[in-house]
Amino acid sequence: MSAAETESPPRPVIRRLSETTANRIAAGEVVERPAAAVKELVENALDAGAARVAVLLEGGGMDRILVEDDGHGMGTADLALAVERHATSKLPEEATLFRIATLGFRGEALPSIGAVARLSITSRPPGGAAHRITVEGGRVGPVTPAAGAPGTRVEVRDLFFATPARRKFLRQPRTEAEHAIEAVRRLALAWPAVAFRVEADGREALNLPATDWESRIRQVLGPDFAAAAVPVEAVGIALDLRGLAALPSYTRPTTAGQHLVVNRRPVRDPLLRVALRVAYRDVIGQGRHPAAALFLDLPPESVDVNVHPMKTELRFREADSVRGTLINALRRALAVGAGAAVAVPGFVPADGRGWAAPGGQPGRAGDAWSPAAPAWPAATEAGAPAADRQDASPAAGHSWPAAAWPAPPGFAEALPAAVPHAPALQRALGLAPPPPRPAAQPERAPEAQPLGRALAQILETYILAEAPDGALILVDQHAAHERLTHEALAAQLLEGGVRAQPLLLPAVVDLPPADAARLLAEAEALARLGLEIESFGGAAVLVRALPALLGAPDPAPLLRDLAEELAELGEAASLQRRLDAAVARLACHGSVRAGRRLAPAEMDALLRAMEATPRAATCSHGRPTVLRLDAAALERMFGRR
Repeated sequence: MSAAETESPPRPVIRRLSETTANRIAAGEVVERPAAAVKELVENALDAGAARVAVLLEGGGMDRILVEDDGHGMGTADLALAVERHATSKLPEEATLFRIATLGFRGEALPSIGAVARLSITSRPPGGAAHRITVEGGRVGPVTPAAGAPGTRVEVRDLFFATPARRKFLRQPRTEAEHAIEAVRRLALAWPAVAFRVEADGREALNLPATDWESRIRQVLGPDFAAAAVPVEAVGIALDLRGLAALPSYTRPTTAGQHLVVNRRPVRDPLLRVALRVAYRDVIGQGRHPAAALFLDLPPESVDVNVHPMKTELRFREADSVRGTLINALRRALAVGAGAAVAVPGFVPADGRGWAAPGGQPGRAGDAWSPAAPAWPAATEAGAPAADRQDASPAAGHSWPAAAWPAPPGFAEALPAAVPHAPALQRALGLAPPPPRPAAQPERAPEAQPLGRALAQILETYILAEAPDGALILVDQHAAHERLTHEALAAQLLEGGVRAQPLLLPAVVDLPPADAARLLAEAEALARLGLEIESFGGAAVLVRALPALLGAPDPAPLLRDLAEELAELGEAASLQRRLDAAVARLACHGSVRAGRRLAPAEMDALLRAMEATPRAATCSHGRPTVLRLDAAALERMFGRR
């Protein structure tokens, strides 16, 4: 007999885990912290048809979680099955997995919680008796009679006592309670017809009576958001969208202010968040985030919710359609004139910290209304685009005096026809007046002019105006004109291309080889923007035409900035994004500079154009163009309230 034949078979190294261990591993995916347990239990209550949901937290939910509802409850047989893994009442047929109309469907929440905690469920169906079942560390007890009101009462004690390693990773009780409260708040936003109440360690943290969705948004997100928001709506064959989106003057430092609800399910879906970011891309600054509460309703078969353990990410059957609908609806909602989107700064003199965010919370300058940095262009150390600085040196590529910057010809003709003072604005930009009109245009009523009448020019940079209600209006003339130029360029681009103005003598611009190559690679796209360039040998670029709106500036600084812009975006950026960035840069170079004196009629004309131009409350880099100081703001600044 050979040695190979006498060798014993290898001992198996794969073994089947015990049911208790498997359940605890699975519980880690569903119940990662108390907030996850609260979310699952409240979702069960909502699926059960509850009209009122009450949540009690002790020790941040680690010591005790109590969720009570007035839903339809469970009988003894259902109560016994509810704590078994993959037992659910929400999928009547296997084929309905891709047509889910409930928040829960996997049958994992209750057994997962019972595997790592001490769980007690008391339930009473309508017209029936109440019964209770307990689960402790995965060990299921019998169903016994109990006393209880109609509905279901779920109590969770000593969360993660069976997995002490997981408990060590939890935060302080207060932090865990805040996460749990936020989970309920998001569900409350999605279910406005349900009343919610949350008590944390003896204090009432949330109390929301049943209401309609608009009132619930105000309840959850507060009056500051509601005052700074505009309605968003889109109705399609397979998608209905409604909600509120904050104007660009109200931004947040994180994405926490973005509430997205799909088929009454709060989600943090990447596709929807990207759409939100794209819609706001050229109206808010880099590092700032928009705030919105948006509700999308789709047929259940058009969206797959079974792609993430926490069911917070989705997969859309028509992803491009959903993304496009959301972006277009948001852009339509944000396309309001500056008079409807004026930022209102506050001032908190008590601690000397200066400007405050809406709501009276002190913070750094611009914390809620003034983005800290440009959206696309590279910023100087002062936080402003280099092209906007009067003291820019020739070494930085900006050698012209600010006051001598030529006005962009043709801009007045590109303004909306409704702007009554386009001729005055044209004169403000140093252009010849257009041919006289047959009849004088009537002035708009004061209430139709929310930016009011110009009073003075301050520091040859800011326009001071008085609104019809007496509030003071401050306008940054360069930032405001930059947005007007941006919108005029964008309108021409949509019509097929920006009108170009051939140069009498083509200009030769010497650039670093990498910059020249980068610009020439985008020559076709830049031609659509009215900038016609070609190679002139080596690292030189020949400029044959510039956008007509820019007048006749020195093309060298413009080309250097555009090359820097393209380098920052990288080759992976889409053509549309590169065009958007180029339009913003062209608008900055083609605008009236700080330091240019304007006559009263010219300042009034600029205000009227801002009122009629979409998104005129911010410049192309996301900085505010206009601030409003009403009586309340002035009283706060002077300590009168």
